Amino acid sequence: MLKKVLIFSTAYYPFVGGAEVAIKEITNRIGNIEFDLITAKLKKGLPFKEKIGNVTVYRLGVGVPLIDKLILPFEGALFAKHLSRRKQYHAFWCIMVTFASGAAYIFNIFSNIFYKIKIPIVITLQEGDSEKYLKTKWLGLVGLSWRLALRRTSVLTVISNYLGERAKRLGYKREVKLIPNGVDIEKFNIEILNIERLKIREELGLKDQDIGLVTTSRLVMKNGVGDVIRTLPNLPSNIKFVIFGEGYLEESLKSQVASLKLEKRVIFKGYAAHGDLPKYLKACDIFIRPSLSEGMGNSFIEAMAAGLPVIATPVGGIVDFLKDGKTGYFCKPANPKSIVEAVNRVINDPKKNEVIENAHQMVVSKYDWRIIAMQMKQIFDSM
Repeated sequence: MLKKVLIFSTAYYPFVGGAEVAIKEITNRIGNIEFDLITAKLKKGLPFKEKIGNVTVYRLGVGVPLIDKLILPFEGALFAKHLSRRKQYHAFWCIMVTFASGAAYIFNIFSNIFYKIKIPIVITLQEGDSEKYLKTKWLGLVGLSWRLALRRTSVLTVISNYLGERAKRLGYKREVKLIPNGVDIEKFNIEILNIERLKIREELGLKDQDIGLVTTSRLVMKNGVGDVIRTLPNLPSNIKFVIFGEGYLEESLKSQVASLKLEKRVIFKGYAAHGDLPKYLKACDIFIRPSLSEGMGNSFIEAMAAGLPVIATPVGGIVDFLKDGKTGYFCKPANPKSIVEAVNRVINDPKKNEVIENAHQMVVSKYDWRIIAMQMKQIFDSM
């Protein structure tokens, strides 16, 4: 019998982050399970129902982000009941402890009360938020929601050891299954001719003699983009910083660039389609994201797959895959001086190519989406 899994994710395509990429890449590689997905609409004009890859997506709400998120736990639970009348789901798959996953737990609470039926819940922790965020956001309600969700979870998967330890601290007593996010090796390990690379660099505002730092990051505080900008006056003038991403800090970061008179050295490229990232990474020289917190960070292993040396901070799940001097380079969080030292270290490291190759081989052997998808399939097969 064909198994059926209902996914709960607060956001989904066309909104793209690490969690959304993970859902699509995993489900595209599992052909013998029928996947449906409940998400918030978040933007007017998006269709209520749409087939994306191997997933049938249902968008709930009115297209206003705050309203859609607040009503999603309740509207999502009702819609899950509607879908469950037509389909017998073998499992619910919740992506992070969010508004959407609340719908799955609410459904189970009422279904158990009235029908003595509970559908097994698999939850995948992807969060990159800090411990302080859990304790203080919404007067501690975020942390409380974690505790409540973990108590009612059948199977817990995490993308890093860091998140597994957090779940245990918050009361999860069962086995934690480590299934990291991955990367499409074939997509990111592309070869481009030098003439094409120079053309892309020109498009990015990089001259032949420039050293291009690059980041693919949401422009939020935790990703430390402003710390990189602050380092540039202390680095040679041919080092430029290319930023792919959007977020609430965009205007303040642009003001910071203007105040430091760095308009010619910091290049804001805004949103880039995920499929375009490999060529942009290949056209740059060093990937950098000095995160303050990180659940894991798809962008780091994508850069490694593309053959870039990676500068990161030893926080959260990053330490699972980045070993200083072996698969990448560490700098200290919120420390521009340390970032300067790390950039100079990469530029002058005689073993840089060895570090790049070590990282690439690690990604191929451990973080290929085909490997990750089979690990998740085993979870669903066991339900």
